[in-house]
This record gives sequence, C-alpha cells and structure tokens, in this order.
Amino acid sequence: MALAIGCQTIALWLIERSMMFSKILIANRGEIALRIIRACKELGIRTVAVYSEADKDSLHVRFADEALCIGGASPANSYLNIPAIISAAEITDVEAIHPGYGFLSENSHFAEICESCKITFIGPNSESMNMMADKMTARETMRKAGLPIVPGSQTTVKDKNDALKIAHKIKYPIIIKASLGGGGRGMRVCHNDVRLISSIMTAQAEAEAAFGSPDIYMEKYVTNARHIEFQILADSYGHIIHLGERDCSIQRRHQKLLEEAPSPALDNRLRKKMGDAAVRGAKAVKYRGVGTMEFILEENGSFYFMELNKRIQVEHPVTESICGIDLIKWQIRVATGERLTINQDEVKISGASIECRINAEDPDNNFIPSPGKIEELHFPAGPNIRIDSHAYQGYTISPYYDSMIAKIIAHGKNRDEAIKIMKRALDELIIAPIKTTAGLHRKIMDNKLFLEGKVYTNFLENIYGTKSESEE
Repeated sequence: MALAIGCQTIALWLIERSMMFSKILIANRGEIALRIIRACKELGIRTVAVYSEADKDSLHVRFADEALCIGGASPANSYLNIPAIISAAEITDVEAIHPGYGFLSENSHFAEICESCKITFIGPNSESMNMMADKMTARETMRKAGLPIVPGSQTTVKDKNDALKIAHKIKYPIIIKASLGGGGRGMRVCHNDVRLISSIMTAQAEAEAAFGSPDIYMEKYVTNARHIEFQILADSYGHIIHLGERDCSIQRRHQKLLEEAPSPALDNRLRKKMGDAAVRGAKAVKYRGVGTMEFILEENGSFYFMELNKRIQVEHPVTESICGIDLIKWQIRVATGERLTINQDEVKISGASIECRINAEDPDNNFIPSPGKIEELHFPAGPNIRIDSHAYQGYTISPYYDSMIAKIIAHGKNRDEAIKIMKRALDELIIAPIKTTAGLHRKIMDNKLFLEGKVYTNFLENIYGTKSESEE
C-alpha cells in the first residue's frame, strides 16, 4: 500500500512538472522584467519582452528570447495597453503572461481577458482580485475572516457632510483613502474639520485620475504606527503559507524607501499571531500565487488589516534573502498547477536582510525627479550583497516611468551585521551625474533611532523634516 501511494505521488509530481510553461510574455519593464527573465531561464522557459519606444535600449529587451515594441513612451500607449499586450501574446504564441508589479499586475479586467483568451495570468484569479480590488469590500471580507480592522467608514464617503459625521465618530486624526487605490495616491491625512473639507475633493480628483473612480473612504489615522507585511505563498489546492514579515515603515508620501526582515518590533508570539491572521485572510479569498498581507502595527502591539497586495512586491528580495526561497519561480510554478512542497513548519528564517531603494530623486531638493543619462556607474559587490537593477553605464533614466534605479539588498547573520554590510555597500555605490536617494539612505544607516529599531511611518517627517504630500 505504501509503495502504491508513493508511486501515485511521484506520478502526480511528474504530471505537474510536465505542465510547466514553455514560453511566457513579461508585461512589464525595468528590473522586475529582468528578474522574471532570470527565473524563467533557470526554469527552462523562453521569454517574450514587450517594450515601449522609450525602452528600446533596455536590458530586458536584450536578454529576452523575443521582443516586441507595443507602443509609445506613455504607459497608456504601451505597458497599460491591454489590446497591444494581448496581441503580442497571441503573435508570439505564449502560454502565460507575467505582469510583474505596477502597471496591470492588479488589474482584474486584464486577468479576465487573459483567462478568456486561454492565456494563464501569473497571479491570483480574477475572482480573488475582484474581491480585493475595492478596499471597502476587502475590509468587510477580512472582518468576517476574523482579522482586526482599523475603525472607519462602512461605505464610501458620499459628501462633506457624510465625511464630517464619520470623522466626529471615529475622532481625528483620520486618513482619506481611494477605494480602488494604492501607492499613496488619493490619500490625505486630516486633523480637523477644515482640513477634511478641503481634502475631500482633492482626494476624489486624484483617485479618479489614478484609478478611474472617485470613490473614497475614511479610516482612523494610527499615529506612531509601523507598516508590517507578511509574504503569502499559495497553490491552487488550498495550501497557503507565509514566509515571515517585512518591516516597511520607512516611507515618503506612503511610498516605501527601505524595507527589512525580520521586523525588530515583533517577538515570536506576535509574529505567529500576525502570520496566522495573514494566512487566514488569504484563505478567505481562496488566494493563489504570491501576495502580501499588509498590516498597521501600533506601539502597544495591536495590529489592523490594511490591504492585500495581489502581486509580487518590489521588496520581495528581502524575504528571499532570509528564507532561501525563490518567489518568482514559485509564482510561476503554482500558476501551472504545481502543488506547494513547503509546509509552514519547514519555513526557516536565517539572519536579517535590508533593502534600500535607490531612486533618481534629489532628497535635498524636495525629492524632485532627476532623470537623465547615467555617465558613471559602479554597483557594490562582495559577500552578502545583492543588486537588482536594469541600469548600466550610458543608460538614460526616463521621465515616463518609476524613478527607481536599483535595489541594494544586504544580508547578515543579524540586524546589526546587515546594517554594517549595507553601510559598506552604500559607500561603494557610484551613480553620476544624476541625483539619487543614496545619501539619504546613508543618513538613515547612522540614525540612532533606526539603529535601535524604533522607526514608524512618519520617521522621515519627524527626523529629517521631509513633509508628506498628504499632510501638506
């Protein structure tokens, strides 16, 4: 009997392995496109790159097996152009599309179109995406799953009178958020009625411009909070695990600048409690693929569900460094129907990891973008350093896209060693003549509160005097 069961298991594994894609189209650009190409090469999968006219000299175009130009420089004409991407997929006869992060990665309509065209969307199915797309629906779904929710409005805000009524009930400070939004767009922090009234229309207009919907909702704004997220990995058979947390509290305008794992704020008891909640929330929406359950953590240890990101995260290398698990490969594998072979008790955390995002921005001049040609470039190297970048000497940072040049990831046996390795790496980094955030990261590495692990989402505002757009 045992031999028969063993043979059945092997046969099932062989069937799943034979289901692996032969060709994938990457509907993205920059470093994440390169990251996906690398994973595909190691899995024996051919790749198709799509690119805009502005990206014709990009490395993802050079390193993919095939490449097609799909439009002009504007994202609307290229990386957000669903008909052009689907046409490219059909022309090249791919079996799947990997959306990366940003652009169409959390667009349920795009996922539905892929499904209707018999092309696998490498991510959650459209049903799960629709459940989590509207944050009001997401909040209610997670509340029913037993996750703690930040006090706030039960429906979208109708008008200023409705907003005032809600604010007086949950008390200031409050934060306005776009119902279909993310990445800090449509967010406004308000401390009084005057600020609230003046922010409603601005937030609605920004939400509509960014996400096609003016719907907004309100939550209690948790001060001195930390942004803690848990990495989820799930197959199509209900097997869901988490790979520990990342602390993403150092942000500017709700955009992450530095991430680390594990969080210095969590002990084993709280880590288990939050991790269990993250898995429970993912199961509530029958999640498949990689995803990130994001929480707000108060100083007293209370935590609240914030959102479920339905894609690979920019900061995924932090988790890969401490777990030794290739998230992109597993994302592709579960999309083919392969079963997870990792149980929760088999996930082992080794050491500590820190990621610094090097953006083409000038921190000394209100973070003004600094596009242009990179004339001098040297990336750090050596033990325990990983560089994820699409840049090279002579490459031009385009004004049309995200300003990130590179991610530097340092891994050490503990947090103190990881910080020392990162400081050494930042000292080796040379990017000229454009301005970057490298100098700001050097300041953070020397900051007493950061060294003590005492960071919050308002860290930069309080320590360096930078002001969040949402509070201007």
